[in-house]
Amino acid sequence: MNRSALDAFQASFGGEVLAPGDAAYDEVRSLYNAMIDKKPRMIARCRSADDAALAVNFGRDNDLLIAIRGGGHNGPGLGSCDDGLMIDFSLMKGVEVDPKARTVRVEPGCTQGDVDAVTQAHGLAVPAGIVSTTGVAGLTLGGGTGYLSRKYGLTIDNLLAADVVLADGSRVTASKDDNPDLFWALRGGGGNFGVVTSFLFQAHPASTVYAGPIFFGIEHARDIMVWYRDFLPTAPRELCTFFGMKKMPATDPFPKEHWGRPVCALVNCYNGPAKDGEAALKRLRSELPAPLMDGVMEAPFAAWQAAFDGLLPKGMQWYWKGGYVRELTDAAIDAHLQFGGNTPTGLSLMHLYPIDGAVRDVAEDATAWNCRDATWNMVIAGIDPEPANAGKIKTWARDYYEAVRPHTTGGGYVNFLMGDEGDALLKSTYGGNYDRLASIKEKYDPRNLFRVNQNIRPARSAVHAG
Repeated sequence: MNRSALDAFQASFGGEVLAPGDAAYDEVRSLYNAMIDKKPRMIARCRSADDAALAVNFGRDNDLLIAIRGGGHNGPGLGSCDDGLMIDFSLMKGVEVDPKARTVRVEPGCTQGDVDAVTQAHGLAVPAGIVSTTGVAGLTLGGGTGYLSRKYGLTIDNLLAADVVLADGSRVTASKDDNPDLFWALRGGGGNFGVVTSFLFQAHPASTVYAGPIFFGIEHARDIMVWYRDFLPTAPRELCTFFGMKKMPATDPFPKEHWGRPVCALVNCYNGPAKDGEAALKRLRSELPAPLMDGVMEAPFAAWQAAFDGLLPKGMQWYWKGGYVRELTDAAIDAHLQFGGNTPTGLSLMHLYPIDGAVRDVAEDATAWNCRDATWNMVIAGIDPEPANAGKIKTWARDYYEAVRPHTTGGGYVNFLMGDEGDALLKSTYGGNYDRLASIKEKYDPRNLFRVNQNIRPARSAVHAG
């Protein structure tokens, strides 16, 4: 890098600039997924949108590979890069609520927990994921599914506007009225089109919920999966129930006599009073076998969102596979039983998150995220604290995915991809929206400056590459 250019950047940049050897460098560059280790040449820790624009201009003008990190929860480590520039937003965590309009403005370094802590005080929530350590920026740009999706849609269905720094360093607002093509692409197209420095969301009532897991012995998994696929279409939209296969967590408050036992689970969240939640779960409790644990209880929504944080701290080994599922067929259940009942480590899992209800109220071409006819968002996650088990969890997740892949739509949630799947899966994920995304990429980022992501190449480049 040109020394004078670097000096000028550091003099005008309002945040912090870190390089190898600086005291905080290793701590800041560390990733959520400890299976991945990257060493950027520089880390620019922004404090404002002005800083973000300066960083984009500096990286572009000095031919640096640029990676953007928001909340830092990305599975394949796409918030960083080797020998390039990491633009880091961990210092930008502002959250502003307008309780009258029920809107929330969120800075890009926020986690879901940061947002929940502020919105909970107003009895509101933004539909998002299921773990409070999830970064809001990455979750949103990939789509955003969670406990409130059946009632209020995806996170992107509740995005009203975004402030964006483009590849040329200019700053724009994207909404239904301003740069609507960019707004369309941001809602599911990932970080391909610019650096979002502020999100404006519609929030919804969510205060006290009736929520918790119900665990069953793995020997009941087939019957419960068959029951669950029939139950979900009848469930009220206020109820999110997802199915999981894993081992009983070996920690309190889970029953010690079952620690480490293979189990299946129905994890529930009813957004409303406990009496209504009990009524919504009446069939579950009356028609299924006796559970090993029924942990459903009344709780503040923010507390429930954080309930599993302790099981999944930063620094674990992770390997994810994902896919969309329309039907849970008998053949699919056979494949799940083969692998889901034999997880390789205590934290590895398979989950089926429902994406029906309000998600289907939105047209497939209304946003870049277009899998509106699916019923579940499936994730297969190999997880373990020990680096020595990295190979084992990778093999299990890959083999599991190959067994169930014929029973998926062929696409996968971009936030559950590891980046080693190839262009074919990414194109399948976006389906008929892919070409439109490539054209918008050509308009806003023709040089593919923002490519450390689930990359959509500019239309001209894509055509040239065949």
